[in-house]
Amino acid sequence: MAPRNNPPGAIQVGGQVYLRRPGARDRDEFLKLTRSSRRLHRSWVTPPVTSGQFEEFMQRSRRADVDVSLVCRLEDRAIVGVFILSQIFRRGFQNAYLGFYAGTAHAGRGYMGEGMQLLLRHVFRTLKLHRVEANVQPKNTRSIALIRRSGFSREGFSPRYLKVAGRWRDHQRWAITAEDWRRRLRSSSR
Repeated sequence: MAPRNNPPGAIQVGGQVYLRRPGARDRDEFLKLTRSSRRLHRSWVTPPVTSGQFEEFMQRSRRADVDVSLVCRLEDRAIVGVFILSQIFRRGFQNAYLGFYAGTAHAGRGYMGEGMQLLLRHVFRTLKLHRVEANVQPKNTRSIALIRRSGFSREGFSPRYLKVAGRWRDHQRWAITAEDWRRRLRSSSR
């Protein structure tokens, strides 16, 4: 079993999972995870499933306006999911858009819930953003449940908002602000 304290490259560490940046060494494990999860991801997201797509993913992850975190299990350091903050805006906006997905073998085990709490800590304390927005298809009940449990509030509905798997799809718009997040932290510590 891998040591539980300070895994190499950890950004945030929880009880079951930690967040870290992706690297070229992750290619095979990452592609195995996304390929085995195609059915789960089918109409929700289109993660990289080829070596070329992984290289594009890595290039994108190095951009200044993108922040990618792998969710890794502490017990064996296996990659269980991904959080992608994109279009990070600074100055008067301090906002980012959040995308995420878990691997089929790891879905429903609480890893992404804990990972989301670690991500929000990173977003509001380290990156010092003010707001994070997640756009989720209305029928993606698992993702909606995750963001709702994490303190996001529904702000609206965007018809044909994003093209996923070759089709323009409706999305619900959810967001959380730094103030909302801090308020939840205070109330949970009581």
